[in-house]
Amino acid sequence: MSVDPMTYEAQFFGFTPQTCMLRIYIAFQDYLFEVMQAVEQVILKKLDGIPDCDLSPVQIRKCTEKFLCFMKGRFDNLFSKMEQLFLQLILRIPPNILLPEDKCKETPYSEEDFQHLQKEIEQLQEKYKTELYTKQALLAELEEQKIVQVKLKQTLTFFDELQNAGRDHGTSDFRESLVSLVHNSRKLQNIRDNVEKESKRLKIS
Repeated sequence: MSVDPMTYEAQFFGFTPQTCMLRIYIAFQDYLFEVMQAVEQVILKKLDGIPDCDLSPVQIRKCTEKFLCFMKGRFDNLFSKMEQLFLQLILRIPPNILLPEDKCKETPYSEEDFQHLQKEIEQLQEKYKTELYTKQALLAELEEQKIVQVKLKQTLTFFDELQNAGRDHGTSDFRESLVSLVHNSRKLQNIRDNVEKESKRLKIS
């Protein structure tokens, strides 16, 4: 078998050419063994029909094995030549042929081209980072706007409740309701202060 790894051919075929030839060799060898077994069985049946035959099955087996070794030697010699022809002329990709996935290698790149590509990659990375930071900032601002919107909605709901409460007490204007609320709050605060003063006076007496 050839010792050349033929990796490029393996990339194209999906298997190594040596593996293909090995399978062909094993298939031919198995077929040769089967043929010799069949021939031996035919000879034994013919000998059974011959009276007073001195050849025993053991002798027939020895002769079969000798002939098999002779045929195997001839076959190995022929297969070695066939393998060389297959690996050199049929299963080999010419050196001037490139596979489709390797077409990019036809155009050589200089060190300057490599540096230019490296610079473009760095610029794209920086642009990606900037866009990522901008996106994160926009998401944070959006969350803040959602919180402000919720608080604004709560404030508007509170004012609506105050206005409804004012209407329930006969005040239709929101400003009047707010003035009334402030006035009532002050009256309650004065009452609380009077109660606290009276409570202290009673404790002292």
